[in-house]
Amino acid sequence: MPGKQEEVVRELSHTVAMIPLAHIEVNPFQPRKDFDEAALEELAQSLKTHGLIQPITVRRLSGKEYQLISGERRLRAARIAGLKDIPAYIRIANDQEMLEMALVENIQREDLNPIEISITYQRLLDECHLTHEILGDRVGKKRSTVTNFLGLLKLPPQIQQSLKNKELSMGHAKALRGVDDLAIQLSIFNEIISKGLSVRDAEQLARDYQQPRPKAAGPAKRVPDSYLHVQDNLRSFFGAKVQLKTGDKGKGQILIPFNSDEDLNRLLDLLEK
Repeated sequence: MPGKQEEVVRELSHTVAMIPLAHIEVNPFQPRKDFDEAALEELAQSLKTHGLIQPITVRRLSGKEYQLISGERRLRAARIAGLKDIPAYIRIANDQEMLEMALVENIQREDLNPIEISITYQRLLDECHLTHEILGDRVGKKRSTVTNFLGLLKLPPQIQQSLKNKELSMGHAKALRGVDDLAIQLSIFNEIISKGLSVRDAEQLARDYQQPRPKAAGPAKRVPDSYLHVQDNLRSFFGAKVQLKTGDKGKGQILIPFNSDEDLNRLLDLLEK
């Protein structure tokens, strides 16, 4: 019987099932209680557009009922987005040791893309309670390598998707990870894809973007808080560092910068939609 159970665990460790959200209950012992509502709304909008790239993990309770193990933020955002089903890994009760063995075995496959590797590393951290250092020992990698892979999961969904499709390399992703501003990050990403830039070109582009620019004469007028959310949404939509400039009596300007003819055409396509 143990052999059969081990076979089932190994199969479920990398099989993703679509589960109705209505059949998933939150773990009552989940230590995290507070979630940023604005961040959840942004994630929900992203899920509507791109879907969920990193599945949640659940434990089967009985029949069609499941309990969440990891991914509560993704589950909440999926509910806000109005999704009916969500991709999930299914675990069996009391299988942690076999799960760890199956995941480590799975990570040795040569056909995994960087995001699949990153998600597996994250599962080992979340579900098997490993540290980065112990995880590195388990999979035969340096701690810094593990950390670099885990950092990919912080990239925007469209960049993660390009990594899954092998349109971007780890070198490209590392250059993009070094850019803190989401709008600049997406702008560089779009330029890499449209021009087929090398890793070295991407690194140089990231450095150029982050060079401090000379300040305009006179004090800059601060954008009112009520406009900041609008500005952030526009930056995310256009993948450019959009700026709102406000004046008196509700007047103002929306500035959308572009870096090349290709970038301008990309923006025009978005505006036409």
